[in-house]
Amino acid sequence: MKIIMHIDVNNAFLSWSAIYLLNNGFKYDIRNSYAVIGGDEKSRRGIVLAKSTPAKRRGVVTGETLYSARKKCIGLKSYKPNYKFYKKMSDTMFKLIKGYSPDIEKMSIDECFLDYTPVKRLYGDEIEFAERIKKEIYQKLGFTVNVGIGNNKLCAKMASDFSKPNKVHTLFLDEVSKKMWPLKVGKLFGIGKQTEKKLNTLGIYYIKDLACFDEKTLKKYFKSQAAYMIKSARGFGSDEVISEESISKGIGNETTLDHNIYSKEELYPYLLGLCENVCLRLRRDDRYAFVVAVTIKDKFFKRKSHQKRLVNATNITEEVYNLSKEILSEMNVEDGVRLIGVRLDGLSDFSYHQTSLFENINDRDSINNLDKTIDEIKDRFGFKVIGKASLNNREVRNKYLDK
Repeated sequence: MKIIMHIDVNNAFLSWSAIYLLNNGFKYDIRNSYAVIGGDEKSRRGIVLAKSTPAKRRGVVTGETLYSARKKCIGLKSYKPNYKFYKKMSDTMFKLIKGYSPDIEKMSIDECFLDYTPVKRLYGDEIEFAERIKKEIYQKLGFTVNVGIGNNKLCAKMASDFSKPNKVHTLFLDEVSKKMWPLKVGKLFGIGKQTEKKLNTLGIYYIKDLACFDEKTLKKYFKSQAAYMIKSARGFGSDEVISEESISKGIGNETTLDHNIYSKEELYPYLLGLCENVCLRLRRDDRYAFVVAVTIKDKFFKRKSHQKRLVNATNITEEVYNLSKEILSEMNVEDGVRLIGVRLDGLSDFSYHQTSLFENINDRDSINNLDKTIDEIKDRFGFKVIGKASLNNREVRNKYLDK
């Protein structure tokens, strides 16, 4: 069984801004004062991106307007985000972690998963190693991290959120019933506030309630997402860590949206366009993909990525799009989506299709031939001239799909 770690910077933007200011002559550490990192109040980004512990005690919350935060906390000071320095700190941290293992998957600028399984024999007990790397990051870089340890990415992520800051927690599969089930269902990774309210109306208040709930009944309210939610509540999730080396061998495309989108259905046209784009590139190279990943970035600039593996490698747009929609159904968009992307990994020069007794292979060949015909037309007349019938939003096609 695998051992996965989730390493998460405590209050990254505020901590990194504090380090930058101290390095440039600031007389005090803003982490110990009433401070927030906030966007431009004159634009749509005039919200709290991060807050200090003293500000948090005054009721300041991430995502509220700076105007609202100042009403709660007299004397609150706001500092503009310094993304250039944030990236520098992020790169330095990831470089330090990669010194121990190349098997890390960046989830956002301030968090990553590490597959500890291949290097356990080299470094020993996973808890001792987590304490070691946590201490090294603090001593060398000046900020703290939480490290969660589990048998998959879900459990590792949940463990790193248990209590902060500067802590190491475990959540192995045999600890799920004791450590995770007593938590409110809203604490489960992927469950947003609106979903939590809906679950509460069904009598589901704790993660244990969801884990034991009837899937057929839940499906009436959450459709395809129901099975994933119950599976997560039972502590099961992917243990595949996709490193940068794997990503570099894949094909991906993403787009930043003009406005935050809160509906999965509204994201479908963008998703289909991205799938058309990456599958076209695959077919041009005469290659196939085993892994489909969907990435979103929310209004707080947090990146989230989920992926699924296909039984048969494919470069057919419809197959990639259908799986992408399935992946998106398991992702929380309640914090808004400002960026969406699709990535294909596990590339192969061959596709050995395993058919079932109920599948018509001629239908699949027809779809494949149609894709190739559309590709030829696009090569001659441009990308926007033709596409899937369901991609009928001209604004989406014109702005994001002209590749």
